[in-house]
Amino acid sequence: MLGNEATGQAVQTEAVPSAGKDRRAVRRAATRDEILRAAWSLVRAEGLAALSMRDLAAAVGMRAPSLYQYFESKLAIYDAMFGQAMVEALAVVEDGIGGRQGREALRESGRALLLFTTGDPVRNQLLFQRTIPGFEPSPDSYAPAVAMSARVESLIAELGTTDVARSMDLWTALISGLSNQQLANEPGGDRWIRLFDRAADMYFAAVDSATTPRTPTTRTPTTTTKKGN
Repeated sequence: MLGNEATGQAVQTEAVPSAGKDRRAVRRAATRDEILRAAWSLVRAEGLAALSMRDLAAAVGMRAPSLYQYFESKLAIYDAMFGQAMVEALAVVEDGIGGRQGREALRESGRALLLFTTGDPVRNQLLFQRTIPGFEPSPDSYAPAVAMSARVESLIAELGTTDVARSMDLWTALISGLSNQQLANEPGGDRWIRLFDRAADMYFAAVDSATTPRTPTTRTPTTTTKKGN
């Protein structure tokens, strides 16, 4: 009995520090999330490049040096924001695909991404433009972008194109072009968004023309008539 009680006491003693560590991890994660929510709020109000560590600390009730207990630098905050937003972008693309197949899956995932990018100019700048000097997303934060690219490439490959890489470039240029035109010229409107279906049809026509084998032209031989016959 003493041995069992001693063993039970030992197990209980080991479990207490572990539980305390878990609670600290939960609190730390919650504080990081609070900081990131405040960061998004500030950049949407003041602009992406205007993020200030002092203003961010004040927004969460801290002193600026305390932020470095949770993020090693301002670029690390941008990196965490990038990772959050790219996870959202990947989810949007997957929702657009849904149960669809072929070009409809590609079309609807592209439409969903276009609406996602035009719905938040600051998020669009962080994900798809080089607005922050010296910022490059970490491999972990960039992983959803790699997954999204692979997903879209697989849909393009199903179209039968023999040049998936160029077809992918053209598709991304189509979406980013419409998105940037919309945000630059009519933020909050839909003038360029409404062109998406027409642009997608042009894209599919271009892919079809590049993948459909051309029927060789049969030329009728010319008959030469000899003089004197």
